[in-house]
Amino acid sequence: MHPPVVLLRSFLGLGLACGVLVGAACSGSKSSSGPTGGAASSSLTDLMKARNLSEADVNAALKTYTPSGRMDEYLTFASGGHGGQVIVIGVPSMRILKYIAVFTPEPWQGYGFDDQTKSVLAGGKRFAKDLTWADTHHPALSETGGDYDGQFLFINDKANARIAVIDLKDFTTKQIVTSELIGGDHGAAFVTPNTDYVIETTQYPVPFGSTYADPAKEFKEKFRGAAIFWKFDRTKGRIDKEASFAIEFPPYTQDLADAGKLVSDGYVFFNSINTELTWGGNQEGNPPMESGYSKNDMDYLHVVNWKKAAELINAGKGEMINGIRVLRLPTSIAEHVLTFVPESKSPHGVDVSPDGQDIVISGKLDTHGTVFSFAKIKAQIDAGKFETKDSYGVPVLSFKDSIRGQVELGLGPLHSQFDDKGNVYTSLFLETVVVKWSLKDLKVIDKLPTHYNIGHLVAAEGDTIHPDGKYLIAMNKWALDRFNKVGPLLPQNFQLVDIGGEKMQLLYDMPLPLGEPHYAQMIKADKLKPVDVYTPGEDPITGVVSPNVVEANKERVERKADGVHVYMTAIRSHFTPDIIRVKEGDTVKLHVDNIEQAYDATHGFAIDSYNINLSLEPGEHSDVTFVADRAGVFPMYCTEFCSALHLEMAGYLLVEPK
Repeated sequence: MHPPVVLLRSFLGLGLACGVLVGAACSGSKSSSGPTGGAASSSLTDLMKARNLSEADVNAALKTYTPSGRMDEYLTFASGGHGGQVIVIGVPSMRILKYIAVFTPEPWQGYGFDDQTKSVLAGGKRFAKDLTWADTHHPALSETGGDYDGQFLFINDKANARIAVIDLKDFTTKQIVTSELIGGDHGAAFVTPNTDYVIETTQYPVPFGSTYADPAKEFKEKFRGAAIFWKFDRTKGRIDKEASFAIEFPPYTQDLADAGKLVSDGYVFFNSINTELTWGGNQEGNPPMESGYSKNDMDYLHVVNWKKAAELINAGKGEMINGIRVLRLPTSIAEHVLTFVPESKSPHGVDVSPDGQDIVISGKLDTHGTVFSFAKIKAQIDAGKFETKDSYGVPVLSFKDSIRGQVELGLGPLHSQFDDKGNVYTSLFLETVVVKWSLKDLKVIDKLPTHYNIGHLVAAEGDTIHPDGKYLIAMNKWALDRFNKVGPLLPQNFQLVDIGGEKMQLLYDMPLPLGEPHYAQMIKADKLKPVDVYTPGEDPITGVVSPNVVEANKERVERKADGVHVYMTAIRSHFTPDIIRVKEGDTVKLHVDNIEQAYDATHGFAIDSYNINLSLEPGEHSDVTFVADRAGVFPMYCTEFCSALHLEMAGYLLVEPK
């Protein structure tokens, strides 16, 4: 028997293996080849030869193959980068299951076309300006006790300093919030262990409120960073802006963050760069930011006692700035809310270990992974044992008295994840590998090449108190020879890795041609409990039955003081009413209900030339307001194929000239 057949039997059993990989060529267990499976062996060998597949290829294929109708064990939520969305990916199949519309209009889902989702997007206006793009970076699943609970997802917009709330009941964005305090974020979104707060941190410092100041003259005095702690009301499923607050930072460039857990719960840790306090100006006689940021040997890890900060804010110690309460720098220093620890040059990733005792730091321009000890940091803070202060008066601890040790990892370490066996997985951007190392022994165990220029990586529940191990995804920035050529703009490459054994095994390359995904989180699929259909008449944004709900046989058109109200239902395969008569200049208010209750019986609704397209899931209610400003005849139709008579599910908007 050929080795591949032995392999197939060991994974699936001969009959299923034949059905999966060989098909009709090995059907019929009573073939002339007899019970040894000679025909299957021959067919499989021929197939492998024809496709130039090795036994390792077949092994990897079996570990990822997910037959139709079988569900993935995990779901991964990845940022959509410049698309402003979230991408949902099944693991191990690596099938894309959904794009969640977040910060930008998304026609297929009707997001940004009805009154409800327009109001969500309006929550993200900055300085009264509509924003039609975003740069999503870091999704954060809600947690209970430091473990994912599968209820909510948060994500940031780095470009415009916004945070979105996604309800995983229906995978729909329910809220976007922003503060005009800061000018952009990167250390976001991250949550505290019970999702009391969603954390957002400045990347590039600006004067609070983005007011004008000349950095050449006023950078140190007027530019500032901040960490915003958005209070999350789990009962309402919304961020409570009134209960939120911020902590002022010096104008270093704050980077990624991670909240403490278990023994370190109550603290949050932020990386930063630019202790040089440079601001660019490469045509004004200054070094560019790239080199200006990289002169000093050490930057500052920000250690923040967020529980103490919340107490001070609630005691009235904050100052209202640009609509949010801010704990100013002198108060944070005096009350021991903010402490600095020197960290490796140009750090990027900061990741708290599952037991909350260690903080793993990666410096892009250092070859080490540095393990800070929370116990050592806390002991120095409690004892008031500070080595020095920065130029703003923030106390600085001793580097050597704060670390447990360092491990030589390689070139360009960025981000780390954890497994269930005490191992750490760190991405090395310049070396373009994943390195596996022991957190206890601080020794490298294995390295796996990736293709190419790995940035973030995500392991199954790999930043919780109970990581699963099993799978890891390398989120690679380049894919120059991995896939068919599609012009100069290439997809990203998500590579699935088996981390269940001593050696890592590359399983699958997945092109991802949407924006530039950055971070992701991977959750057990059985923790998610999404609904199949909405309660009849439910408004997905409010979560309750709309006051404008339309029931079957109660469809109508009513002219009111504020416009023409059209109460419409959609069901296979017609709209009622299917003729809408209005006059030129009328304000039209459509109230549309999909009265189906069958799972997956979605309808669309579009009107020609009026920029209207809705997606109506079973039971969903939607409202659309527009002005009938052009006289004429405009077809309307169902945009979601729903039945054999889908093409007949249509009608007309008739706009009578003045």
